[in-house]
Amino acid sequence: MRRTYIDLHLCPSIDQTERVKALLEKSAEMGYSAVGIAFPAEVEEKHIDETKKICCGLGLDLVTRADLAPKSARDLLATLKKVRRKFEVIAVYCNSREVAIQAAKDRRVDLLLFLNDPRRHFFSASEAKLASEKSACLEINLSQLILSEGLSRIRLMGMLRRDVMVARKFGVPIVLSSGASEPYMLRRPLDYASLAYLIGLDLEAANKALSEAPRSIVERNRRKLSPDYICPGVYVIKRGGDC
Repeated sequence: MRRTYIDLHLCPSIDQTERVKALLEKSAEMGYSAVGIAFPAEVEEKHIDETKKICCGLGLDLVTRADLAPKSARDLLATLKKVRRKFEVIAVYCNSREVAIQAAKDRRVDLLLFLNDPRRHFFSASEAKLASEKSACLEINLSQLILSEGLSRIRLMGMLRRDVMVARKFGVPIVLSSGASEPYMLRRPLDYASLAYLIGLDLEAANKALSEAPRSIVERNRRKLSPDYICPGVYVIKRGGDC
């Protein structure tokens, strides 16, 4: 069966339609079947509709996502309450240990993102264990690795290799994304899969991180956002007076 690839993290300036279109056109050219775009939490519906229209014309499936950067666990909880049912995917930048722990143990969070600063990089065994229990995934943006150079690239590779090792030890799914804001930052899925070897993922694991892992998040959340969803494991099968 032909593998379909998803780039779950594009982050263009949403109000600049032409730049959004250029990024989406490049994604389609690169061979992706679906793309996730990071929208501001307070995005106007018209921007989402315009982006969906562009994606439809390119044969791309648009996945709406929000990237949250809370200052505290309380801030994260308050924001999740507002945006969880507005977007298909929720990602959290874990800027502190407190936020990392709360995000890892909250079922409403789909993706965990960690900073490249070694002093503020909070992915360890405790966060991984919580994430594995609550189905959160570790997201790695490969454009950071491509655009870095010299000593900073070596340090980043070291951090990412440790993250991959910890995630795999505790069974935390890994999602590989581009994190691209401009077309030149994009690469083909197989290029990313080959690059992932440098951070400890073999070809099969990297392909899963570019296809099966993101797809499972999208499918799960679309079911939950369906009007037929009642609670985990319970869905409306039929509606009507004879039920």
